[in-house]
Amino acid sequence: MLEIFDYDFMIRALLAGGLIGIMCPLIGSFLVVRRLSLVADTLAHVSLAGVATGMLIGVYPILTAMLFAFIGALFIEQLRKAYRTYGEISIAIVLSGGLAIAIVLIGLGKGFNLDVFSYLFGSIIAVSATDLQVMSGVAVAAILFVTIFYKRLFALSFDEEQAQLRGVSTAGLNALYMMMTALVVSVSIRVVGVLLVSSLIVIPVAAAMQIVRSFRNLVFAAVGIALTGIISGLVLSFHLDLAPGGTIVLMLLAVLIGAISLKKYLTA
Repeated sequence: MLEIFDYDFMIRALLAGGLIGIMCPLIGSFLVVRRLSLVADTLAHVSLAGVATGMLIGVYPILTAMLFAFIGALFIEQLRKAYRTYGEISIAIVLSGGLAIAIVLIGLGKGFNLDVFSYLFGSIIAVSATDLQVMSGVAVAAILFVTIFYKRLFALSFDEEQAQLRGVSTAGLNALYMMMTALVVSVSIRVVGVLLVSSLIVIPVAAAMQIVRSFRNLVFAAVGIALTGIISGLVLSFHLDLAPGGTIVLMLLAVLIGAISLKKYLTA
């Protein structure tokens, strides 16, 4: 069991998993209660275009992924303002655009197709020291952001109009929140991949909703569930030679099913 710590790449993967397990549900809790869960999936696909661009021009792919996700988040906010009654249209448009750019760029860079797969599905051995440093910076930024703006984010998430009446700058806070979400999603794709990163934002929060009542407890419970699913998924994927992204999500789904069953049992 402890031989896992003999490998530097596993230590880096576990540290990266711990950072992701904190920042994804921390940001995702507000996203889920605002019924904007698909934003994470959209930004992940936009990040893939950034990864492909980085590989094509020889720049650190996570950096270009962050830049693309950042721009995608701003586009979503602008489109949400243009289609206030049909907010989901902004998500569909940006998702389609990001995926289309990614497909074109991957087609142009035929030599790096195999590298792109590690970002699509996630990879334990692909986590470098540089990735870890970038994740640490984003995790600290996410924790500071939520700590400083917690009350205003809470008001914005449950009643945007009321928050505006109370003097909260909803446009500015929305833009900041979307940009922070973009950063968290783009750095998290290294471990679980583009196709599954949104699950780290949604599933722990969904499971926590079954077992706690207050929003503050929801955030803490979601972080605990995410850490449990990520660490157990990474350990299992190492010992059983499984894909880490898929294993982590399956562990989280097991926790979700357990939480739903427990609630049914307690309320029966």
